[in-house]
Amino acid sequence: MTSKSPKFRIGNGYDIHRLEIGRKLIIGGVKLNHPDNLGLDGHSDADVLSHSIMDALLGALSLGDIGKYFPPSDEKWKDVDSLILLSKVIDLVRKQGWEINNIDSVIVAERPKIKPYVEIMKRNLSKTLKIDDSFIGIKATTNEKLGPEGREEGISCHSVVLLEKK
Repeated sequence: MTSKSPKFRIGNGYDIHRLEIGRKLIIGGVKLNHPDNLGLDGHSDADVLSHSIMDALLGALSLGDIGKYFPPSDEKWKDVDSLILLSKVIDLVRKQGWEINNIDSVIVAERPKIKPYVEIMKRNLSKTLKIDDSFIGIKATTNEKLGPEGREEGISCHSVVLLEKK
């Protein structure tokens, strides 16, 4: 075992939520309109982009996952804006002496089209994380009608973050 502390840490995050009638569809802090009036089901606002980034941040520092900090059993987090949760996670990361070098995320959804919302999502994340939006990459893809995303049962997101020791 080495006592040398690394200068960089990488974290990987993943989240998926079921699409349900009557729920809001919030991704990256943006309310999207689904053609079938579907939204993401979850204890909070179920923002898969914010959730996957939080898990990537926590994972990079071996701090567990978002369920450890914001358990669905705690009514305090019911329907909460996930950008608020993300701000708490980045505060924890910075208290440990780390800063975001970059984030790369992929949202997987058949509908609605995500691309028209990417720039505002980046601005929301940039403001919440207090980093330049050029450090944030957001891409969207379909699942070619395969799996739960392809059958429009849910929407998922994969994120990778690189942290740098300050």
